[in-house]
Amino acid sequence: MPMSVTLFKQHFGVSPQGTASAPGRVNLIGEFTDYNDGWVLPCALQFRCHVAWRRREDNTITAVSREYPDQIDNFQACDDYQPSNLPWANYIRAIVAALQSEGYVTKGIDLALWSDVPQGRGLSSSAALEIALLGALNSAFDWNIDGAKIAKLGQLSENAYIGCQCGIMDQLISTKAQPGAALLLDCQSLEASSVTIPGQWSIVILDSNYPRKLVDSEYNARRADCEAACVAMAIPSLRAANTEQLAACRDKLTTQQYLRAAHVLGENQRVKTTAAALQQADLAAVAEQLAQGHNSLANRYEVTVPATDTLVAIAKAELGNRVAARQTGGGFGGAVVCLCHRDDVPQLLSAVERNYTQKTGLKATTFVCEAGAGLEVNNNG
Repeated sequence: MPMSVTLFKQHFGVSPQGTASAPGRVNLIGEFTDYNDGWVLPCALQFRCHVAWRRREDNTITAVSREYPDQIDNFQACDDYQPSNLPWANYIRAIVAALQSEGYVTKGIDLALWSDVPQGRGLSSSAALEIALLGALNSAFDWNIDGAKIAKLGQLSENAYIGCQCGIMDQLISTKAQPGAALLLDCQSLEASSVTIPGQWSIVILDSNYPRKLVDSEYNARRADCEAACVAMAIPSLRAANTEQLAACRDKLTTQQYLRAAHVLGENQRVKTTAAALQQADLAAVAEQLAQGHNSLANRYEVTVPATDTLVAIAKAELGNRVAARQTGGGFGGAVVCLCHRDDVPQLLSAVERNYTQKTGLKATTFVCEAGAGLEVNNNG
């Protein structure tokens, strides 16, 4: 029984009519390509956000969360979007507003949220919440919204109401993920193809515990740089660009605009090369692509920090080309993702334990993960 069901019964005194859950994710490679209509290679994780629900006879939406046991949010489904003074509840209100802007009329419902997706670690706990909520509401009100549209609604909630101009990757992988595999996602067409992660490999996430905030102004500034490069090249998105076009327009761009665009063009190619190497179970080739990707994040997109750079360096010093490692997520802190043989995991974790605190004064949190499933919905009523 999902823990969200237990929470629902404890708070509302009755059983829910249904549940939905969606995973957090780690992006193996393809950073900041999604909002440029490019390609990404994420996989879902075993960590999930669970939502239990029961419809009401009125228009009140009531939400409780295991992570915030003393807080309850109430609002009217028919009201225009108004931010809550509870930050976690803003995501619920944003989802309802996004749905209503697209013609899906939400009515009263009770919601209980339970999540074990680590927050603030670059593992997309927010998208897991959005997609789980959308799955629950889609089931509760019999809308029959398909997976691609669910992902788009999740993105819309962030872009239009939360104020983060994210791409669609996080919501798409949380919706469509398959166990044991990454997904090669085309963020323009929303087409997805499964790329099996070799069974003898492990996904290891090294959380830097560097105080990470998704600094909206910095994130949005980089998106604006990419858009400016598109204007200079007279193209709809950086997906349509090539290195020759970018070089020809260099004089029309600021240094930052040029570097951001150069990162995206190179990253799109690295995604495709990494997917091919994964299919061949070629860890050394994957390691080379992730190393190039991390260097580009550091020097072209300028979103790494000394803590994440140090974790990558420790991993490479210990295992060489037996580990693929790079910073993952929105940057400015957060986590490093590693792929290595299962037998090498203890050696990798030991190296982090020995060296990271000494070099940074911080203590890393480590997660040994497996690729999980996407959105799951269970309607009991």
